[in-house]
Amino acid sequence: MSTTHEELASAPQGVTTSGSLRDLIDAHLYMPFPFQTNRHAAEAATGVDTWLRAWGLTDDPAVAAMITATRPARLAAYNSPSMDADILQIVANQIAYQFIFDDWAEEVGRNWPGRLLPMLTESVEILRDCRPPRTPLGAALADLHRQVRERCTPAQAARWAWNSREYVHGLLYEAVAQADSAPLRIGLCKSIRSLIAGVEPFHPLCEAAQPHELAAEELHHPVMRRLGRLSADAAVWIPDLFSAVKEQRAGGLINLALAHQRAQRCSLPMAAMLAIQLINSTIREFEALYDEIKPELSPAGIGYVDGMAGWIRGCYFWSRTVPRYSDTAEASAIP
Repeated sequence: MSTTHEELASAPQGVTTSGSLRDLIDAHLYMPFPFQTNRHAAEAATGVDTWLRAWGLTDDPAVAAMITATRPARLAAYNSPSMDADILQIVANQIAYQFIFDDWAEEVGRNWPGRLLPMLTESVEILRDCRPPRTPLGAALADLHRQVRERCTPAQAARWAWNSREYVHGLLYEAVAQADSAPLRIGLCKSIRSLIAGVEPFHPLCEAAQPHELAAEELHHPVMRRLGRLSADAAVWIPDLFSAVKEQRAGGLINLALAHQRAQRCSLPMAAMLAIQLINSTIREFEALYDEIKPELSPAGIGYVDGMAGWIRGCYFWSRTVPRYSDTAEASAIP
């Protein structure tokens, strides 16, 4: 699929449509943040390919095809349009790693549950104790951890490792939910989705892109912490809209739109509309809180929150065109 930046930026907003599911999302999703991309995008894409090959992660043709369909450097460029090339490369590498790790953890959890714990334990040991890796995935994570430590302050690197461990633990909850025959309640689905969103590990990289480290009272301000939660939820729920068709065909459970479909026993377009209402209210709360706290923030704090907003914007523009979710453009919006 080839899409120009102009086509991305002209996604319709606020127009009722009876076309595809993607058209329905475009028409009703509230997106106040305009399209942007990083000028180092092509360089980051080349860097991702080189890094994945160096650790043998794309030796499997299926993984290589997944990366081609997912385009992690594009997501990084849309999420982080003003980042310097060095931090953007770390972001792009981490996005690629997380897609590979997440897909593999889901497959292992479904088919060989006994092999999931060693896989997740290796990651935790690398992130918490800097233990030597035992697998190619572990080796790639250890190298990613090294990149973060070299570019970030010790406090930022510690926050990155903590958030990354929470993401790893979330994959275990996902596996338990997938193995349970009972219907998954929407509240539980949202909680697990928050854990496995994989967005919050990138917040310390947003901070590292600023001229200096944020003061503790600014970083841990209750409104700032709430902005981080809203950013992560909106950023991951938006791809849920576009991935719902793919996940439904694959038997996936941890998806906001599919959770609404199960809870309401309705069509996928109707479920998508219910999910959009939640996403829109989340984005509007993010805007309102940002306006409230912005006068109190330092320039670095403003840049940090702008980085959070970038994930909301970037995930939308990436999701609506990436080949990984192309089925959404073919699915009907008519219930």
